[in-house]
Amino acid sequence: MYTASDLRKGLKLMVDGDPYIITDFEFSKPGKGQALYRCRMRNLLTGNSTDRTFRSNDRFEPAPLDERDMQYLYSQGDEFHFMDNSTYEQISMGRDILGDAVNFLIDNMEVKVLFYDGRPIDITLPIFVNLTVTKADPWVKGDTSGTDTKPVTVETGYVLQVPPFIEEGDKIQVDTRSGEYITRVKE
Repeated sequence: MYTASDLRKGLKLMVDGDPYIITDFEFSKPGKGQALYRCRMRNLLTGNSTDRTFRSNDRFEPAPLDERDMQYLYSQGDEFHFMDNSTYEQISMGRDILGDAVNFLIDNMEVKVLFYDGRPIDITLPIFVNLTVTKADPWVKGDTSGTDTKPVTVETGYVLQVPPFIEEGDKIQVDTRSGEYITRVKE
């Protein structure tokens, strides 16, 4: 059991029968009375965020979550297939669970999948991923429109802004948290 003093950002706990993760946390001690713990929490099943205030004597159950190392295998329509690295069991997840992660999934990528009650509810990608540029418009030298970036499409179909010297066939490093270009990868 957790107490209110255990609350912190990133803690996963059960509230009203659903698993939540604390995304923001603030402690305040008024002049009189009990300390207050204000939390912004995201429901891990629905993705909805809510603000809650707890008192110092509140208690919480830890969320019965299981995180497993898995490998991305392939996609078939809107279903994405993964294999557990220890049991070799295969599961599939829909685009609705994966969200923006589908923009960065490449074959054989190692990921962490979060399970609740035996079903996958979330995925954690590596922070950086190397992707090949499949479509890039040529940069016109002397273009002084004020933009120092141009759009390119990478192998997953994701479109992002990169510096003008990036060309088709280049490998680039992308931050999976923000979807932004980091650097060109030398092979």
